[in-house]
Amino acid sequence: MLELADHWVWDCWLFDDGDDFHVFFLRASKALLDPDRRHFRASVGHAKSKDLKNWTLLPDALVAADSPAWDEVATWTGSVVKNPIDNLYYMFYTGVTRPKGGIVQQIGFATSPDLISWTRNPNNPVTSADPQYYETQENGDPDTNWRDPWVFFDERDHKWHMLNTADIKNGGIKTRATVAHAISSNLKTWEVLPPLYGEAGFGQVEVIQVEKIDDKYVMVFCVAEHHLNEHKPGFKSGTYSVPADSPTGPFHFDRTDIIDADGIYAARIIQDRSGQWVLIGFEAGQSTAEFTGRICDPIPLKMTPEGTLKVK
Repeated sequence: MLELADHWVWDCWLFDDGDDFHVFFLRASKALLDPDRRHFRASVGHAKSKDLKNWTLLPDALVAADSPAWDEVATWTGSVVKNPIDNLYYMFYTGVTRPKGGIVQQIGFATSPDLISWTRNPNNPVTSADPQYYETQENGDPDTNWRDPWVFFDERDHKWHMLNTADIKNGGIKTRATVAHAISSNLKTWEVLPPLYGEAGFGQVEVIQVEKIDDKYVMVFCVAEHHLNEHKPGFKSGTYSVPADSPTGPFHFDRTDIIDADGIYAARIIQDRSGQWVLIGFEAGQSTAEFTGRICDPIPLKMTPEGTLKVK
């Protein structure tokens, strides 16, 4: 378990360097008193582990930039990959600003030779919501949801792909969540494409991850109770999985099923040293009172015949 005495810890993303597991996570001081205030004070912490249970704290990776900047309010959730061309690690992350009283999210990256010291790309942000396809402040929405980048290399086209949280243009407030998509040949410059799905049936589809398990692709995401619509009875705040035909879809949101790790939110999946797929996320519970501000120990998973994930 990863728990800090003086900071709340929530969303995380993982990287396995072959020797250590690295976890990057959002953190904010408990001196704020109210955990609901943590989002606009978030920085990116870092720890490593041999077993995904016992963590050694490392220097923070990123904090909000000095104003004016695209990430001047907070640095939010991301993912890490290694570029075999320049041998650098790339952390893609969400930057937050608050123009016109709303929240605008964009995505940029920082690089590191060792996973410890990170340097922001001077040309950030590298992707933003295109109002041709996605809901934005530019076309009338108070906020622009464009966050939680999941980046991977696809052998099928030999390109890097980015999937991220977004809202489809003109979608319903409780159904408009979609899977945004961008591609790159070098990790530095990106082309934003139309979404890979229409309306997913949720108000938000957060912290997307796609993996291949037992020769099947599966997408993991989370959704909070206030982003659920009334046509999905029995759904609740939590981490869900969706069968997929490939790492870029189609994604079968009609077969969405909750991963029954009750109260674990924004979870990631990874293989431990035995090859077992496990889930790791923060303990959010089903109410603010149940939020603990810590990351759980790994929870073993199994693939169901339907192509979704459940606790083993």
